[in-house]
Amino acid sequence: MKHHTREQLQVFAQIEPDVRPLNMSHSERLERWAELLEQSPSHHLATLYETEHQSAAVRDTLRSDGSPISVAFNDPMLRAAGLQDDTYGEALRFFGLRDWQLHGVICYCHFGATVNAATAAGLVRSILSGERSGLLARMRALFFG
Repeated sequence: MKHHTREQLQVFAQIEPDVRPLNMSHSERLERWAELLEQSPSHHLATLYETEHQSAAVRDTLRSDGSPISVAFNDPMLRAAGLQDDTYGEALRFFGLRDWQLHGVICYCHFGATVNAATAAGLVRSILSGERSGLLARMRALFFG
C-alpha cells in the first residue's frame, strides 16, 4: 500500500473534510427527499415491481437505478444523516415509513414502469402532512401536479 500526503492526494482526488453524522429529524429527512425530487419535476423515475407480492426479506433488498429512493441516496446530506443504500428496506428504516406509505410512492402497480418525480415528491409531501395517498389523491397528483 502506498501512502500519500494530503497535498499529494489533492492533485488527483477531491478531499472532503471529516464529516460527522448529520442529525436530521424524520420530517427533515422527508422534506429533503421531496425537495430533491422537485429539482427535476418532469424526470421519469423507475418504480419497483410488485413490492406488495414479495416476502419482507426480498422486498427489503429491492432497488432500481434511477428510482425515487436512488435520488435520495445520491444526496450527500441524506447519506451523511445515515442513509446507507437505495434499497426498499433501507428507505423504510431511514425515512421511518410504514410499508404502505413507501409502496404508495414507489410501486409499479400504481404508476407502471416509471413515476414522474413531481408525483413522487407530492406523495412524499402527503406523508409529511399526514394525508393518505389513496387512489383519488394519486389521480389528483398525476393530473394537477
